[in-house]
Amino acid sequence: MLKITNLTKKYGDKIAIDNISIEVKSGEIFGFIGHNGAGKTTTIKCIVGILSFEDGNILIDADSIKDEPIKCKTKMAYIPDNPDIYETLTGIEYLNFVSDIYDVDKNIRQNLIDKYSKEFEIYNDLDNVISSYSHGMKQKLVVISALVHSPKILVLDEPFVGLDPKAQFQLKEIMKDLCNDGMSIFFSSHVLAVVEKLCDKIAIINKGKIVRIGKIEDIIKEGSLEDVFMATLGDE
Repeated sequence: MLKITNLTKKYGDKIAIDNISIEVKSGEIFGFIGHNGAGKTTTIKCIVGILSFEDGNILIDADSIKDEPIKCKTKMAYIPDNPDIYETLTGIEYLNFVSDIYDVDKNIRQNLIDKYSKEFEIYNDLDNVISSYSHGMKQKLVVISALVHSPKILVLDEPFVGLDPKAQFQLKEIMKDLCNDGMSIFFSSHVLAVVEKLCDKIAIINKGKIVRIGKIEDIIKEGSLEDVFMATLGDE
């Protein structure tokens, strides 16, 4: 579903992403971890078509983000680490705006909006302007906007930041259910305990290079994910 091959991204003379390759299959939850500045967000922005890159390729469901950017973007949803949304709209106006962009049938969108807004407990707040929302409520709204068009792949950058414990639990359960239905999820997080429990596979990035990659059960044979992660930093 997502295939990154020999990806290299530079900022001037600095190599931010150094020849990395990752594959995420349908139904998998893939965790992407690294310390601040390791290259996580840059990689994600290349995946979703925000940043161009010098070498390699990124395929979304066999289509290249370089050659077919619009086609690729219709198949995925992206939740950044600090989502900016139109705060003068109401919550429901924003969700309908996103649904219109993806041409979601009105009955389908309404069912999904009702389902997820009730699960995240903002159903009764959808008629309020977004500027009145707390940070956590805005995060919930952005998550719903990503799910309302039923993407094939969900790309998330620190998705649990700002969510209360109940909402974090709900999001994890939704992620599991969606992957059971064939969706792929690629996400970064600093919460290693969540990554260890939730993911099928992980990659650890350090200074733009993949230093560990594989199935989670194979990687944590050496200890907890935190132990393995700290050991990769010690190898610098």
